[in-house]
This record gives sequence, structure tokens and C-alpha cells, in this order.
Amino acid sequence: MAHTIIVGGGIIGLCSAYYLQKEGHTVTIIERGDITDGCSFGNMGYMSPSHFVPLASPGIISEGIKYMLSSSSPFYIKPRLNLELIQWAWHFYKNSTAAHVKRAAPHLNNILQLSRNLINDMRTEIGDSFDMEAKGCFMMCKQQKTLDHEFHLADDAEKLGLVVQRMNAAQVQALETDVEIDVAGAVLFKDDCHFDPGKLMVTLKSYLEKKGVQFQLNSTVSGFEKNGSSVNAVFTNNGKFNCDNLVIATGSWIPAVSKMLGIHLLLQPGKGYSYTYDNVEKNIKYPAILVDGRCAITPWGNRLRIGGTMELSGINNKVLIKRMQGIYDSAKNFYPGLKIDFPPADKIWNGLRPVTPDGLAYIGRTAEYNNVVIAGGHAMLGISQGTGTGLLVSQLLQNKKTEIDISAFDLKRF
Repeated sequence: MAHTIIVGGGIIGLCSAYYLQKEGHTVTIIERGDITDGCSFGNMGYMSPSHFVPLASPGIISEGIKYMLSSSSPFYIKPRLNLELIQWAWHFYKNSTAAHVKRAAPHLNNILQLSRNLINDMRTEIGDSFDMEAKGCFMMCKQQKTLDHEFHLADDAEKLGLVVQRMNAAQVQALETDVEIDVAGAVLFKDDCHFDPGKLMVTLKSYLEKKGVQFQLNSTVSGFEKNGSSVNAVFTNNGKFNCDNLVIATGSWIPAVSKMLGIHLLLQPGKGYSYTYDNVEKNIKYPAILVDGRCAITPWGNRLRIGGTMELSGINNKVLIKRMQGIYDSAKNFYPGLKIDFPPADKIWNGLRPVTPDGLAYIGRTAEYNNVVIAGGHAMLGISQGTGTGLLVSQLLQNKKTEIDISAFDLKRF
């Protein structure tokens, strides 16, 4: 029975373990934290086939330059002389084209649709205890020109087989009966679902432990034992762990861990912020991307999470209060009837999303080693692509035909 070590206990690592143990692998997950402090835990909880446009897209560069001058803006790159950042930025610039979007969207759609279908089976198997609701997600627009653009994207979505509903302000308000809104309109993507990502992580971890998956938490990888074209063991601060296969799913730490194997991957950590209100008396009913506000909002019963921003400032967990201010102001602007206070500074969550230069993840076997798979770089779509990526990792390690074409996620594309 093959022993597979997965380095990384975020959603990609746990989903990979889920599918590998089904195929009879003995699995050990090595995680630098305790799984509750990563980006998979405090995000917005969307499973979103609607997000088929990659982050690298037309207009993102000019928009980013405009936003960089504002400390409360939704996008920020901390200026610094860093070769990795410069290389990443150059490739991001080259990929921010309509031609790239046209090439990438079908591949992104494939993995998003695959993941959306698989989450239903996973929920049945591990237990429905993570507040999943399949009612769709709003793309909420404040300005008419933004709404016109979203309606155009809805046309593209329908060509990919997604079910959408174009709505004016009155139609949106008719669905959000408890909270006053102030928008031009919205597109409701009906295939999307949402859930509490933290509860999913806890439920999935508990299920995996019952299935015999071992967890080595608070363990930092320091190196690998290599024998020719294979990796035989992982060295950590808590000892050496032998393996037959290795999966690297360390999110924003993928470049650092891969470098220990002589593998160079371009990736930048994009910091996001969120805050969760525990008892909102009159809450919204639908999750929403506030398109012009560049942030998001998610309800779970009486609880509400607001979040967003993309801050490229390296590996750190420093909270810039003004960035949370921008998220809060947008939420109040779109939902003037929402009774929420500004979050206390010491309770603001932040996490690092792993961002590739083209907005597509890395999923594949390494050319350097015959028993190593790398999976990560999903940016803001880790939860949305988690189950699909986990299945693909399992298929790769067993030399099976992958469920979808993964050529767009090639490790050597930059």
C-alpha cells in the first residue's frame, strides 16, 4: 500500500487526502499550522462556477495602478526590489489580455464545474454540517455601466452552460426582503453554492482522521531525502517521514517548499481580509460579490462575513486597518439597511491567497521527480476548485487519465 505524504493542510491538501485514501493510499498530512489559521479557513466560502474569468484579465493592470495610490483600495502591491515579484509582475502583465481570457476560461470552467459537482457527493459522505446552501450568488452592481458589463459576462456564462438571471434593483430587493439595498441591479449565478469553509475544514479533517489519515500539525518542512528521480522522505522540525509519493499543496508557501527540490515556480501571496459577525438580527439571504466595491459578503443564518482585497506585500500577517475600512464601507454602501459596526482591529482575520501570474493553478507531476505532484496557486478560488483538484491529484498519482484536460495548469508554463 503506497504511503503518500501531503505537505499542506489547506483545502487542497485535505481534498487530495480525501480522494487518495479512497484509492487505498496510506496518507500523512504535514501542516505548518493547525489547519485553522490558513486561507482555507477564513475565506468567503464560495463554490463558484461563476468565476470563470481568470484574475489576469484586460483592465486589471490599469485598475491596479489607479488603486495602488489609495491605502483603502481593494488592490495593492507593496513596492519593493524583489526579483521574484518583478518576474511574476512581468508574466502577469503579459497574461492580462482578452486572448488569455478566451484561452483560459474554458479550462477554469471545467475545473469549477467538476468541483461543484463533486461537493454534493462529498457532503453526502462526510456529513452535511458546514451550512451549505445551493441558492446561487449575486454579482451585485452599484453603477449601471458595471451592470452592463456583468450582463455581457452573463452571456459568456450561458455559452459555458451556466444558469444565470439578470435582475434590476427592484428584483434584487424582492429577494433580499429583510435588508434595504442600493444597487443598479445584479446577475444571479444559480449554479453557485456557499458554505462555512471553516466548518468544512473541521468536518473534513475529522472524517479523514476516522479513515486513518495521519496529521502532523505544527510541523515545518526543512528538506527532502532524494534518491535519483524520486523523493523518499520529508524532513521536518518534528522528525523524518518516509514516503512513496509526495504532494506539495502549501498554498502561498509553494515557491519556498518547491525550491528545496530545485523547482522554481512563480507565485505571489495575495493577502485578503475578512470579519465575521456572529449575530446579525436582520441579515441578508444571498451571498454576493460587490463588483464595483471589489469585495464580498456571505450570510450563514444569523452570521455574516464581509471580506476582500488583494494585497501583494509578501509573506506577512500584518493588518492594515484602512483596507478593512474599504470593505466595510462598500458593504454599507451596497446594503444601507445592514446594521453592522466596524470590526474591532484585533478580530480582523487575514490570509494569504496563492496567486500565479495568469490566474490559473499549478496542477501536475514534476518533470524532475517521478513521484511528486504539485497542486496550488488557486488565488481566490481554492475552495471553488478544491474537490476537483483533489480528484485530479489522486488520478495523477495513480497514472490514470485525468477527469479533465489539465494542460492549462502545467507547472512549466512560465
